[in-house]
Amino acid sequence: MVKLSLLTVSLVAPTVFAGPVSGPQTQTETELARRQGYYFQNWSEGGSNIRCNNGGGGTYTANWNSKGGFVCGKGWSYGGNRAIKYTGSYNATGPGYLAVYGWTRNPLIEYYIIEAHADLAPNEPWTSKGNFSTSEGDYEVFTSTRVNKPSIEGTRTFQQYWSVRKEQRVGGTVTTKTHFDEWAKLGMRLGNHDYVIMATEGYTATGGPGSSGSCTINLQ
Repeated sequence: MVKLSLLTVSLVAPTVFAGPVSGPQTQTETELARRQGYYFQNWSEGGSNIRCNNGGGGTYTANWNSKGGFVCGKGWSYGGNRAIKYTGSYNATGPGYLAVYGWTRNPLIEYYIIEAHADLAPNEPWTSKGNFSTSEGDYEVFTSTRVNKPSIEGTRTFQQYWSVRKEQRVGGTVTTKTHFDEWAKLGMRLGNHDYVIMATEGYTATGGPGSSGSCTINLQ
C-alpha cells in the first residue's frame, strides 16, 4: 500500500470525493476558458474559504482552508488519450490530491492519476490492484466504489480508478493512454470519455479534519 503522508512541495519549472461536472464558476470564467481552448472546473460543497481562479492560458490558482469538499482545475471538455504537460507549485495539508482527473460514461467511471497528495485517502476502502512502471514514474493501482454519490450523471453508484505515483512530483508529463492500457490489463474497463482536468482537490475525512493549502498550476 502507498503510505499515508503529508506533503509540502513547491517546484517551479511546474472523497474520497466525487465532484460533479458543474460548479459555482461564473459565466465569465466559463466563457474565458472556452475561448482559450480549455475547460475550467470549479466545484465545492458545504465549504468556505475556497478560492479557485481561472488564469490566462492554461493557468489556474487555488487557495483553501476548509472542511468542505472541492475540486477545481483546468483541462479539456474531452478526455481520451492525451499527453498532459504541466508545471507549478502545490502545498497542502489534510486530505487531498493534485491529479489528472476525469470521467467516462457507459460505464460511468471516475478516475484519478495522482501526481502529489497530502493525506492520501484516510479511512477510505481502496482495493490495491498492483503496480506498474513507466518512463514517467512508478505507480500503484487501486479501485474503489462510490454508492449513491454525486456524478456527472446525477446521484449514481460507480467505480473509481486510481493510479498513485510512488514518488510525488509537481511538474512533468502524464500520458493518459499509458494508464488506460495498464488498467485494461487489470480488467478495469473505461467508457466514452467526458472531460479531463489537472485538478486540485480537498475534502474532509469522516470524523477528521478538513484541508488547507495553495497551488498554482499551468498546463503547457
